[in-house]
Parts: sequence; structure tokens; C-alpha cells
Amino acid sequence: MEDLARAMTWVRQELIQLRQHDILLKRQFCDIQHTIRSLQKNRVPRHEIMSSTSSLQSTASSVDITMENYGVRTATSATLLQECEDTVDETAPSKKNRKPDVGMSGLPLRNLLRSCVPRACSVRQYNGVTGAAPGVKDKNDHPRVLITGSLGQLGTGLAKVMRQRYGQNNVIMSDILKPPQEILESGPYVFADILDFKKLQELIVNYNIDWIIHFSALLSAIGENNVPLAMRVNIEGLHNVLELAKQYRLKIFVPSTIGAFGPDSPRDPTPDLCIQRPRTIYGVSKVHAELMGEYYYHKFGMDFRSLRFPGIISADTNPGGGTTDYAVKIFHDALKSGHFKCYLREDTMLPMMFIDDCLRSVVEFMETPESKLKMRTYNVTAMSFTPDEIVEEVRKYVPELKVTYEIDGRQAIADTWPKRFDDSNARADWGWKHTMDLPQMCKAMFEFLDPSHQKQKQRIKA
Repeated sequence: MEDLARAMTWVRQELIQLRQHDILLKRQFCDIQHTIRSLQKNRVPRHEIMSSTSSLQSTASSVDITMENYGVRTATSATLLQECEDTVDETAPSKKNRKPDVGMSGLPLRNLLRSCVPRACSVRQYNGVTGAAPGVKDKNDHPRVLITGSLGQLGTGLAKVMRQRYGQNNVIMSDILKPPQEILESGPYVFADILDFKKLQELIVNYNIDWIIHFSALLSAIGENNVPLAMRVNIEGLHNVLELAKQYRLKIFVPSTIGAFGPDSPRDPTPDLCIQRPRTIYGVSKVHAELMGEYYYHKFGMDFRSLRFPGIISADTNPGGGTTDYAVKIFHDALKSGHFKCYLREDTMLPMMFIDDCLRSVVEFMETPESKLKMRTYNVTAMSFTPDEIVEEVRKYVPELKVTYEIDGRQAIADTWPKRFDDSNARADWGWKHTMDLPQMCKAMFEFLDPSHQKQKQRIKA
């Protein structure tokens, strides 16, 4: 009986794997069919096309599996392979009019077929993750967005904004942390390690993803304390999402930072294009991301986009240990204890942005037609200030605030960063405009953090 039970368990596991395998095959075949038809004008020889699809023959299953529950018509893998060959025959050019064996974009046909988008078949299944079942889209033809590292400062806010804009089920949050209950109830959330390529691949296929927003990273100060981990998360993780974006023809956004610049960069202001040479592993990894994205854009035609953010100020997340997080910590400390310890010198000027402007910049940038973009990475900013200047503004709300300066290693990082960003290209190319300056930002922070803000407001100095 035990042997029989083990055998039955093995059979069930094999059937599950076979179903998953069959789904992927159907997606590949359907998309290759579409690509082959589009090659008709190029008159690509039949033997070259079939050599590009020959690797599929070894894995084509002859078992007929009914897939109605998955939203895919019933067919065998072998049947689909034959249909693929029939499609080649339909589009086969005459020998007289053959052209060189290259694809539509000038790439070898084999690479072109490998970069096909798996969009022809819609798969509907439920695999135990929270939120809507994979493949179930909200109404309208909105993008399906996967946000990595979504429980960080930017991911949570951007998911909320995008769900309001594109539909609750069209934005899939992912991270390796246990989310709060409100996140679980707000829409799809999945556990996904950015270093697990196959898990990410499964998410992209099951959820029919169109965009990747890649927030997974270790920040500047934290990364300096664990360089090997920062290299794995920030660089190896980036390679995973870039390869997936190339494979499935996705639009991908990878944020960059003021930390991508170094002591040799012009600091006041810092333009989009200049020498960078950062001095932190976080900055090095972001320059690597910018350059790899540029490379994938020129080499493979991938729609890579990046914004260099200044320090981001947010009320609904706690400071995360970054070099610019003092500008968030001051509000919490002012209301909690009335005493703020600043780890930067009072005259250290850095560019900053309120989170509402930051999130809006991502959405507007991603929605901008590619034809308007003259570069793949842009600076964006809203304001620049020093600790002394923000202290003065905060004291309009908390006059008794006590401030002490206890400089730590983050000062050395800040000394290599820009004082002001030049974001004129973003404003000219795709219409970027900020809405919050320092006084408006302080007002918004206290309105969110302090329930007695109306009383505090009356104490503002004239």
C-alpha cells in the first residue's frame, strides 16, 4: 500500500508538471506562429525558420491534455508543432526571391524567435497566491504590472497609484517579506525572491505581465555594511529581470539615484550626461543598471526606462537607513520626542522630492510614447535643501524642536553626491513638472503624521 501511495503521489506530481509544461509550450508555439506569419514579407527560408524551432521538437508531448480549466483550447504539443511547420510552409518564399537569413530587425532569426512575446494564449489558473487568479484582467486594455521589492518606500505607494489607474488585479506586488493585512486585501501579492529566476519567469507567464517595475535593491548605507549581499541583490537580481524583459518583450523600469554620481561629477547642478564614478556599491550597481539597460535597448530593442531620483520624502513609511532619510526622520522625531539627531552636517545640501511627485513621475514616464524619449535615463527632482533649512521649516510647526548633529559615515557618502539636479531634459522631452516645494512638503508631512495639525498650524510663524 505504501508503494502504491508513493506511486500515486509521483503520478500527481508528474501530471502537474506536465500541465505547466504544456501551457508554456502552447504559449511558445502560438507566438512563434504569429512571428512566422510576420516574416512573410522578409521571405525567410523554411529551413532556417525550422532550425530555430527544432529545440521545441525534443520536448513536444504526444499526450493529449484537456486544458479548458486553464483557458487554453484542447490540443497536443505535437499537434501544435505540426501547426507551426504548416505555418512555415504557408509563408515559405520561392527560391528565386530568397533574402539573407536574418529577422525583421536585422538580428539572426534564431534570436528573434527566442525573444517572442508569449501573448497569444491566455492562461487562467489559481496557484495559491493572494488576490485575483493569474490571467484575470480587469476591464479595459490596461498593462499588467509586476512590482518587485514592492513593500519598500516606493513600491507600496506606486502599487496603490497604479491600481487606481490600471485596475486592482492588473498590478501584482511581490517581495520576500510578510505583508500587512491591508496589502493582502488590496490586490494580488506574491512571494518572490529576485534571485529566483524561474519563480519570476513563472509569475510573468502566469500573470501575463506587460511591465516590470524593479524596486528590489539594498540602499546606500545598508549596502555598504553588506557588500556581497548588495552585489547579489542589486546586480544579479537586475540581470534576472533584464533577461526576462528581453525574453518576453516587456517594458521595464529600474529606478536610479543621486548615488549614481561620485566626487568627480559636477555637483551644482548635475546634468543627465556626465562622469559618474560613484563610491558606494549601491551607486555602482545603479550605474551598472543604467548601462545594462542602455545596452539591452540598443542590442535587443528592449524598452528600458530609468529615472534618477533624489532623496524621497514620505510620511507613510519609516526611514530605511539611507543617506537622505534624515529628511523623513526629522518629522517622526519632532512629533515623538521633540529631539532630532542629524547624522549629516547642517550645511549639506542634497536634492529631494516628495513621494507624491515621485510616484507621479514614474507613471507619467512609463506612459510616455517611446518616440518622445531621447535617452533611457533621466534626472528628476523637485527641490534642494540642507538640514539647517528643513529644521527651520519644521520649527514653524514644532518651535521647541531640539536638534543635535552627530555625524556618521553617511556624511562621506553625501559629500560625493549632487547638490542640485538638472532635470531640464525630463521637463522638455516628456513634460515632467514637480508640484511640491519645501514648505508645501512640510505641510503635507505634518497633515499626515500629526492628527492635531490644525492646532499646530495656528502656531506657524508669520
